[in-house]
Amino acid sequence: MTNLAPALSRVTDRIIERSKPSRTRYLELMARESDRHADRNFLSCSNLAHGFAASGEDKPSLAAGRAPNLGIVTAYNDMLSAHQPYGRYPEQMKLFAREVGATAQVAGGVPAMCDGVTQGFDGMELSLFSRDTIALSTAVAMSHAMFDGMALLGICDKIVPGLVIGALRFGHLPAVFVPSGPMPTGISNKEKQKTRQLYAEGKVGRDALLASESASYHAAGTCTFYGTANSNQMMMEMMGLHVPGSAFIPPNTPLRQALTREAVHRLNAITKKSNDYRPMAQVVDEKAIVNAIAGLLATGGSTNHAIHLPAMARAAGIIIDWDDFAELSAAVPLLARVYPNGSGDVNHFHAAGGMGWVVRELLDAGLAHRDTLTIAEGGMDAYAKEPTYADEKLAWIDAPTTSGDDTMLRPASDPFLPEGGMQLVGGNLGRATFKTSAVDKERWTIEAPCRVFDTQEAVSAAFKAGELDKDVVVVVRFQGPRANGMPELHKLTPPLGVLQDRGHKVALVTDGRMSGASGKVPAAIHVTPEALPSADGVWGPLAFLRDGDIVRLSAEDGTLSTTADLSGREPAPAPASGEGMGRELFAMFRSHASGAEQGGSSMLALAGL
Repeated sequence: MTNLAPALSRVTDRIIERSKPSRTRYLELMARESDRHADRNFLSCSNLAHGFAASGEDKPSLAAGRAPNLGIVTAYNDMLSAHQPYGRYPEQMKLFAREVGATAQVAGGVPAMCDGVTQGFDGMELSLFSRDTIALSTAVAMSHAMFDGMALLGICDKIVPGLVIGALRFGHLPAVFVPSGPMPTGISNKEKQKTRQLYAEGKVGRDALLASESASYHAAGTCTFYGTANSNQMMMEMMGLHVPGSAFIPPNTPLRQALTREAVHRLNAITKKSNDYRPMAQVVDEKAIVNAIAGLLATGGSTNHAIHLPAMARAAGIIIDWDDFAELSAAVPLLARVYPNGSGDVNHFHAAGGMGWVVRELLDAGLAHRDTLTIAEGGMDAYAKEPTYADEKLAWIDAPTTSGDDTMLRPASDPFLPEGGMQLVGGNLGRATFKTSAVDKERWTIEAPCRVFDTQEAVSAAFKAGELDKDVVVVVRFQGPRANGMPELHKLTPPLGVLQDRGHKVALVTDGRMSGASGKVPAAIHVTPEALPSADGVWGPLAFLRDGDIVRLSAEDGTLSTTADLSGREPAPAPASGEGMGRELFAMFRSHASGAEQGGSSMLALAGL
């Protein structure tokens, strides 16, 4: 058996030690919950009658109370392409449950918003806090205490983290995540990116842009670039919460349905009523969190998980920080280049070897924990295989030993980069995340005068007026969790890409987000502390920057700093909180939100987690 790499051992031990008090409290809570709520027969007859009144042919089994009853929490809607396939899942899953003598009920639904739809508009300011709303909705769904296991139907950006956080509070039950898979590949990513930049320059119109986007996002399934949604799927594999190899199988295929069937059968097999009880609280431990970080770094995944993973970990009593990410990033090599970090999408990634390849390479190099409890038999080794379906039989075979495309997937012995896809940067402007996997190495250090803005719209106006046609560090502040819910700032990517292509040294510094779709422009994102003052009235350094201050951003030496003396300045006035599109309803979420490094969550902060 391969020895664990020293960095993984050190970081894991540090997390275990740091988390002892909170992890102990969490596991003690789960033990009490298991004793109190392990059997729905503790409910009164009236409670039970309400719980299965409309259950039809499943009613006798539910009344008897002997077989497992599986709770389905679904994020179905048919506006979101990735979640549209979920419409028929509950109906199918009930049939699959009956095959093994179990029952299944839809416990509840959770909201599922699409950042691609809200991008650049007011609704995006609800995006981060939709994660807390999803977690709360999951808790409401599971609070009926009717269930022996959780089948969680969600894929996209905040939805999987929200489901994880909510489900972990019911961690005395087993949980299986059930994906639906990516849409078919559309137009080439280079063509799409080119059209976006031409539109930003005013060289093509809205009709051409819409035609290009519609040829990219064109069918049911997850968007095929390697953003937060697909990074979620990678992490569910690395954390052992998927049926192995489920992440990137297309929707509406025999293999996809066979994997959904297996998910239901496997969930039935690991409830407390079985002989192989695997509660979620035991699956999601410190080693699983480290595996998720290692997978994120090895594949150049979404920077959003520098926020989501700390929040998910806290829900299990596990405390991680960006120093853990940084130390792991120095040890875990970059094995994959998937758009926007490369030319091919997740379908190409899967065809080249996919998650089976990545898991095997990490395990064999000692860069992931092998000895973890997963929902699958065989532990993490089961995830180093890929599923097949022939003659109406589901089986797993070893992942290929040779990459199907070495421009996209390489072995740990010959990686794209010796370090992972993210870099922690810090200095007198705060701490931030730099997604190195998306940026050419010659652009890892930018030092230039800054232009300071408080909104994306102001940046766009300055670009159109020609004010940014020079070496410049664009600073966009008051975009943190407390200010406006930390929206993603993707509308900035095309104009900044244009400036970079014109030969200018360009960088972005912001307390907002850019996520897995972060492009080729160097960016320090999630700057913490954010510009808006914290609950104790302390302003973040970005509030004191002024136009023309020299700012240095370097992933090579981990720097985010200015040469300006900020000590004698007054902070810039913060913009008023937005109203409309429901934003006023989320005022409590903003006012109590923790910092980005702690997960940007008001719910967890108020719960003392």
